[in-house]
Amino acid sequence: MSSPSAGKRRMDTDVIKLIESKHEVTILGGLDEFVVKFFGPKGTAYEGGIWNVRVHLPEQYPFKSPSIGFMNKVYHPNIDEVSGTVCLDVINQAWTALYDLSNIFESFLPQLLTYPNPTDPLNGDAAAMFLHRPEDYRKKVSDYVKKYASEEALRLQAGNEVNSSSESSMSDFSEDEAQDMEL
Repeated sequence: MSSPSAGKRRMDTDVIKLIESKHEVTILGGLDEFVVKFFGPKGTAYEGGIWNVRVHLPEQYPFKSPSIGFMNKVYHPNIDEVSGTVCLDVINQAWTALYDLSNIFESFLPQLLTYPNPTDPLNGDAAAMFLHRPEDYRKKVSDYVKKYASEEALRLQAGNEVNSSSESSMSDFSEDEAQDMEL
């Protein structure tokens, strides 16, 4: 097993690599908690959508997977509509230290949005619609993209956050939601 300083170095390296890539990253408190601007994959109903994905890196990173969650709503069988929690085996159960943060945003999340798994849903309504009424599903996804993940929707959300009280940046997950993301 490696030393804590080696794990910290790896965390720092991975976050810096993500910042230097094409992804827009906003650091929240330290390099262990940040938000990544994620764009919907081309050729999917999510194309044109922009999501803020909150990432928390546990102390045991890279040996333990990051917790991730969509901060603005997304309609998808494997994403909880309320909490933004993602059901993605690679991130949750099959994570290895060979993966890094770029894998999540360049491969895992685009694959998840492109190829939903309705047999392992976090959103049963989305799964049923995906399986039985695919045209309605694509329309609902498109409606959600316009309402919650368009440039205009994000500007409105940012305006509301600036006008709201307190020092929190963007939306905060409750402790229960954060624990759910780690499962």
